[in-house]
Amino acid sequence: MLSDNQKIGAFLTAFGALFTILGVMMFFDRGLLAIGNLSFLVGVNLVIGIRKTQRFVIQRHKLKGTICFFGGILLVLFGYTIVGLAVEVFGFVNLFGNFFPLALAFMRRMPVVGTVLSWPYISPLVDRIVGNDLPV
Repeated sequence: MLSDNQKIGAFLTAFGALFTILGVMMFFDRGLLAIGNLSFLVGVNLVIGIRKTQRFVIQRHKLKGTICFFGGILLVLFGYTIVGLAVEVFGFVNLFGNFFPLALAFMRRMPVVGTVLSWPYISPLVDRIVGNDLPV
């Protein structure tokens, strides 16, 4: 069961992803990207807690991803939106790349998304990403 803070955090994380997508669709609008970044950060902190977030991003092997992710956010806030978003995406992939196989395996079990992921041209790519070494 989720606590109230975790529910708010999940909403803010989704809100941040939505505003980031809208910011890209609106030709890299600095304001929308900034709102998306900040609400994503606050949402993640509320979902997993401040201590766990600190332990997650300060790990030695994730330091490059952390620096790129937060550096990209700062670049977006200072007005260099395209460069900042590119650096931020690189950092995001380095930070959260380990979760992609687990997320794809979960999405395969969803009704509509699972059907799309099982299409002939998409399925081999998903199989390569997911692999057989899932922790669950």
